[in-house]
Amino acid sequence: MKTTCMLFLLLLAAVFALPSGAFAQDMKQADKHFNNFEFPLALEAYKKVLESGEPSLTVVQRIADSYRIMNNSREAEFWYAQAVSFPDSDLANIFLYAESAKRNGNYLKAKQLFEEYGRKVPTQASMALRMAASCDTALAWMQGPTPIALQKNSTINSDGADFSPIKIKEGLLFASDRLTGTRNEEAKRYGWTGNGYVQMYFAKALTDTSWSAPAPLPNSINTAYHNGPAAFLEQDHVLYFTRTHMVKSRVGKVNADPTNWFKGATGGGRINRLGLYTAERKGEKWGDVKPFKYNNTEEYSIGHPAVTKDGKFLYFASDMPGGLGETDIYYCQRQPDGSWGQPVNAGKVVNTAGRESFPSIGEDGVLYFSSDGHMGLGGLDIFKAVGPVTAWTKVANLKYPINTSQDDFGILMDKTGKNGLLSSGRDNEFDDIFTFKETKIPCTLTGRTVERLPIAGTSRRKEVAIDRVLLQLFEEGSDVPLETHSDKNGNFAFVVKAGTNYTIRGSKPKYLTQTVSMTPDCRFNTDSVKVEMIFNRDTPNKPIVLDNIYYDLDKADITPQAAVELDKLVQTLKDNPKIRIELSSHTDSRQTNRYNEMLSQLRAQSAVDYIISKGIDRDRMEAKGYGETKLINKCKDGVSCSEDQHQENRRTEFKILK
Repeated sequence: MKTTCMLFLLLLAAVFALPSGAFAQDMKQADKHFNNFEFPLALEAYKKVLESGEPSLTVVQRIADSYRIMNNSREAEFWYAQAVSFPDSDLANIFLYAESAKRNGNYLKAKQLFEEYGRKVPTQASMALRMAASCDTALAWMQGPTPIALQKNSTINSDGADFSPIKIKEGLLFASDRLTGTRNEEAKRYGWTGNGYVQMYFAKALTDTSWSAPAPLPNSINTAYHNGPAAFLEQDHVLYFTRTHMVKSRVGKVNADPTNWFKGATGGGRINRLGLYTAERKGEKWGDVKPFKYNNTEEYSIGHPAVTKDGKFLYFASDMPGGLGETDIYYCQRQPDGSWGQPVNAGKVVNTAGRESFPSIGEDGVLYFSSDGHMGLGGLDIFKAVGPVTAWTKVANLKYPINTSQDDFGILMDKTGKNGLLSSGRDNEFDDIFTFKETKIPCTLTGRTVERLPIAGTSRRKEVAIDRVLLQLFEEGSDVPLETHSDKNGNFAFVVKAGTNYTIRGSKPKYLTQTVSMTPDCRFNTDSVKVEMIFNRDTPNKPIVLDNIYYDLDKADITPQAAVELDKLVQTLKDNPKIRIELSSHTDSRQTNRYNEMLSQLRAQSAVDYIISKGIDRDRMEAKGYGETKLINKCKDGVSCSEDQHQENRRTEFKILK
């Protein structure tokens, strides 16, 4: 289906030109194929016309449009590049050229073309600039991919389009237009794609991630025309599936593609529209097929079903009147009598002026869908909706490599929200089903163990490396640590995995034990994560200053910044359960002695109360306010000092009690 185009076709002279009557007849036949949505045949006919004379904008445009409609973006980009070279080419061709370039991952070229389109069509400048910016976003996402590994499943996929997998207890259901299978082997090729008609297939599960060779569902589901994609409600043994109907063409939206919507070509007398149907499964048999009560294929399409696990909400895509874009996501709620309530548009947070389609409900309970209206990498990207069912607050792009510059859709997510199956045209041939799984990228954790010693006469301290500290690395879910010791410069290292929760425990005689929890955010195995572990000696009655414990003027309330530092002390007390401390607060020399004493006592008690609220026993702490009695510099009453010098005296300390 992906024909390689040669540039010399555009440069052929009319040496072998047919008589004008034959030329007109060939052009008429090509247009007939195009208007009947027989795009493979149309391409063949237009190229025959092209070979018979000087290239014209009309023929080149139709070739480009045919490839675009067939989702062959590589050829579309080539032919739109030829179309825009004609002086009388429609400016819309610049935009279509840009879209094709973006779908091919040619982001720099696409950005240039979107910007050009915005300059030449000022009324569309805002939209064009957004599209240009999306090219920069796509490049950034590809340069920092999420840790996901994808693999094409050779057992399930075919030489046709395979998409929208769903799980049932015994295996996997999915849609395919492959030419193998009872119906498609007997039927003619579908004119739109040149492949078979979309049918539903079942592959029996061998393991959680492998399946047997697929077989088509029975004729009760797979009619002679398009059927699929689908959703399955396990508790009711009911299949919700899409079935395509050919209806008479009238003024209105055209839906000739059974798996999506296209509003380009018209004519041919008949068009396709989608409807939803249900079928009941009894043992190995499928029957009792019923139409969805809100089907109206004479006027619009309803397709791509998804149903929540509890059966309370049914989602679908539709171009019914009143929507926000070309197609929107809708939902119906189950009524007390078991029927479905009126369709409700999912709203402007989910839906855009573009296409929203292929909704699915993950095992994690999240609504996933595809869109070309939200910011994406190109074509259809997969998004998830955040928020309650009837009031979504935002959507999130699943980014690269879940999404690519091509169409990505029909996702099946597991309960972790990190692994599953999806369908994608990323190989630029046919849509295939891929297994995806979160990967733990290995990287290096580098750390340093230090002690901070006070500099006399100031509140400043210097860092001194501590060697021979025992470091134990605990991975979440494991009680067996990896161990190492810091070297003479206090340095240590561990090999860790991205996205995994770790706890590092450091201990050495005569020092308080310290722990640090962290989750490495590594994008590549060459990345490194740095950690500094600060140790205090366990010497009794030696004050240890807590960093960044500040209070608002004349107040004793714990600020958010102070809470962060107090949380570190909470962890120290948990790591060293046998110590008992005095937590003290100090003021500068301004205000009266009595006032400062009272204020410092309130602040010390406030800090102790905060630590108690975090689960530390009250008996392990004493609160003491020293006011201005223990100044660490010259700034006593009557001495002129800067604000920074006064700040040095306003400190919070703790010391270990005997």
